[in-house]
Formats: sequence, C-alpha cells, structure tokens
Amino acid sequence: MKLWHKEETIDKIFERFTVGKDPELDVYLAKYDIIGSRAHVKMLGQIGLLKSEEIIAIGLGLNNIDQMIDSGTFEISEGVEDCHSQIEILLTEELGEIGKKIHSGRSRNDQVLTALKLFAKSELEEIATLIKDLFELLMAMSERYKKVLMPGYTHMQIAMPSSFGLWFAAYAESLLDDLLQLKSSYQLVDKNPLGSAAGYGSSFPLNRLSTTEEMGFGGINVNAIYAQMTRGKMEKSVGFSVNSIAATLSKFAMDVCLYSGQNFNFLKVDKKYTTGSSIMPHKSNPDGFELVRAKCNLLQALPYELNMILLNLPSGYHRDLQVLKERFMPALFSLKDCLKITTAMTTQLSIGTEVINDPKYDLIFSVEEVNRRVTAGVPFRDAYHDVSASIKQGDLHINRKIDQTHIGSIGNLGNDLIKESFKKAYAFFE
Repeated sequence: MKLWHKEETIDKIFERFTVGKDPELDVYLAKYDIIGSRAHVKMLGQIGLLKSEEIIAIGLGLNNIDQMIDSGTFEISEGVEDCHSQIEILLTEELGEIGKKIHSGRSRNDQVLTALKLFAKSELEEIATLIKDLFELLMAMSERYKKVLMPGYTHMQIAMPSSFGLWFAAYAESLLDDLLQLKSSYQLVDKNPLGSAAGYGSSFPLNRLSTTEEMGFGGINVNAIYAQMTRGKMEKSVGFSVNSIAATLSKFAMDVCLYSGQNFNFLKVDKKYTTGSSIMPHKSNPDGFELVRAKCNLLQALPYELNMILLNLPSGYHRDLQVLKERFMPALFSLKDCLKITTAMTTQLSIGTEVINDPKYDLIFSVEEVNRRVTAGVPFRDAYHDVSASIKQGDLHINRKIDQTHIGSIGNLGNDLIKESFKKAYAFFE
C-alpha cells in the first residue's frame, strides 16, 4: 500500500526499484513520524477538521504504534512502501474511517521532510554529546602529559620539540571547531516544514506555528516552496559537519597508527583494541584506528555525494531526493560508531614518556639555540647561519632546555581557553 496509490497495477520490478531502501531505513524514522503526526492531529483539532473524540482515538492509536517502535516489534509489512504508509495502515485497521483522516492538510512530501528533520536533530544532539566525551578525554590526557616531550614533524622530518599535551589538545581544539560547524547545521535543520504540503501550501487554514511549537522546532520554514527546497540542502549542510568531524578523527587515527609503529614507538594501542596476524606471531595491529581512518575518509565524501544527487534539480519535489536517505542516514550512524570507538581506544593509549631522550632527536632543539642567540642580541639571520654551520661541522652543543611561554605553546597550552570556548559552544546543545 502506498499513500499515493490509486487503482492502476504497478509493475513489480518498477515497484522494487522505486521503493529502494525505504523499508529498511524508515524503521529509524517511524518514531519521528509519530511525533509529527501527533502535532498534526492536535492542529487539525484546533482548526475544526477533527473532533475531540477523534483526536483522543488517534492519539491512543499513535501511542500503541509508538510502543511497538520502542519494543522493536514495529515492522514495515511486505508490499508497504514506507513507515508513513505503515503507520496510517495500522491506524486505519484499528480505528476505521477515523484513521483515514490523519492525512488531511499534509502531503507525504512535508511529512517525510518533517520526520527527517526531527531525526537529524536527534542524531546531531547525540553526536554533540559524543564529541563532548572525546573532547573531555583529550583535554584530560593533554593535562596529564603536558610535560612529556615528543618530536614534532614537518614534511615527515623531525622539526621541533612538541609534547603529548600539545598534541592531544590540538585535536581537542579541532573538535571545538567541529562542534561550532555542527551547531550551524543544527540551526538550519531546526525549522519546521510541516504545512508546506506538496510545496504549495493548503487550502485548509493550517496553524503552522502550533505544530512548530508542539514538535519543539526552533523556527519555521516560512515559504512553502522553500520548505521543500530544504530537502537536500538540510542533508548537505549536515554532510559538511560530518565531513569536518570525520576529518579530525581520520587525522587523529592516522597519527596513532604512525606513532604506534616500532620506528616511532611514541605510544602503544592497548592489546584489546588490536588484532594479530595469521602468519606472524609478533604482530599487534591497530586495526580499530585503521578502520576509523577508512570509514572517516569515506564520510568526508558525504556532502559531495549528496551534492551530485541534487545537481541541477529545479524547485519542487523530485523522486531523486529519496536517494539522499541511503547516503545520509547510514553516514550519521557510522560517524557515531567512529566517535564511540575512538574514545574507547584513546582511553587506553599508553604514552612513551622517554621517547624524546633518543639522541636522534637532538637536532630538533637547534631552533632553541638560534632563539637563545637572538635573545642575546645576535641578528636572527646571523644566528641561524652560525647554528646551521655548527650542525654541518658536527660541533653544535645541544641544550635541551625549552623556554616557551606564549599561549598555545609547550609551556603554556592555553587549555583553559579551549575549555571555556567549548563550554560556550556546547551550551547551545544543552
């Protein structure tokens, strides 16, 4: 059964092709369709299209379906197109003619879009919480290891002294920027499209402000055509936030994979987060971080995949938009998995506290020698030239003392500033 079905016979091959993955993905949308339907029914009562006893009956019917969803017994029957059809079928089976009245004043276009936006809001809120968990862990590890030095690299060559405190805090601050972008996407999502119907409004006197308040949206997509145009725009905006978070996780995972190798030995991944080899008994592979890297690299393509689906579409609804769900929803699930496992694995990282003492890292302190000479009054270019000459001649005296005091340096991480900025950004989601 389809909400648009008339009397014509539909080719089975065509039906399977057009339904796509909706029965699989819509199980996750069903509870949000219930939220939208409750608000819509209440509003229909306000404008006189439903009687009070009908509102009560439909409300009880929706509650029963909601309990099925919570218990995991809600299913989209074979031959039923999506969760929206399934919910209306169940209501009609239970309530008869009353169940058929629920669709007055709305189209499947605004019904689906409303459910998707409510779904996206919930997912983004959960992602924000997971970002907070990882952020707080990275900040704690930054403080714990702020005095433990490690080599810094440019061009994959040893460059200057760094510290594990500086390294952990770098990724924490990256998550701060990711959270700010997530906030921006959330604000775009948090607008009610219900009442735009098929994109051209309705002759019923719909109270769109009522449904906006009832569903907890922060605002409303005012123009009926534009409300429908946000299908795709909303997903793409979230896609760029997913891209940003995934980029942070992927780079962090790459660092861990690199630094846990024996040639670096800066840190160790806990054995319970590694795998072995079927032929090499000594191997302990960081497969978890490698999979985070791969999955997050794929996630970084999300906004571009969505953009290709939307490319050159005119205004109005088009079936092309259905394909967005097949990329959009699994991406959010995958990102949450990557955040959770990254936090779990990072909690158990072991840090090499003596790594900097290896003589091969002596020359990374040469910049400090240049700076000491400049502080003593030698022009920078002369100091640089003299230290470079000493390195070539092999007679440079290495002084491993570091004196950095500016904000964001080894000696002054500025973590309190990062924490305060994150607290302000996260307050939006609280």
